[in-house]
Amino acid sequence: MGSGNSVDKDGGLPFWKTKSLEEMTDAEWESLCDGCARCCLNKLEDWDTGDIVWTDVACTLLDGTSCRCKDYENRAATVPDCIQLTPSEVNTLTWLPPTCGYRLVREGADLYWWHPMVSGDPETVHLAGVSVQNRTVSEDGMELEEYENHVVTWPGEMPEAE
Repeated sequence: MGSGNSVDKDGGLPFWKTKSLEEMTDAEWESLCDGCARCCLNKLEDWDTGDIVWTDVACTLLDGTSCRCKDYENRAATVPDCIQLTPSEVNTLTWLPPTCGYRLVREGADLYWWHPMVSGDPETVHLAGVSVQNRTVSEDGMELEEYENHVVTWPGEMPEAE
């Protein structure tokens, strides 16, 4: 695996080891996303307990092959309840996957070898089995009651070791 962009041009530590989420530039912030698209899966909340469960039902804008939003810049216009991650959101959301770059930095942990900022290759997140690539169904045309038939646990888990 290559070193990608993990070390700054002066040979120092990568930005995610030296900056807080709040100190990052927009470009640094965006680059923390590993492209797994787990956050683009619909989740169900138990109204009595507050527990969150994952489904394999993907947002209407998610391209299930590339794991990218089909209209990232305008996503809130199409999906009003899309949560735009901010440092404040990252600090309060309990459902971010354990592999999420934003969550890892918040917790003071390092990024995994397959993160594009470490590997230098955006495909390693898929090769490592971390992404939702080809593992989802679209929410298009699906009734909310049907989501219960699509509950899965893998988005909240670490992928199996190679």
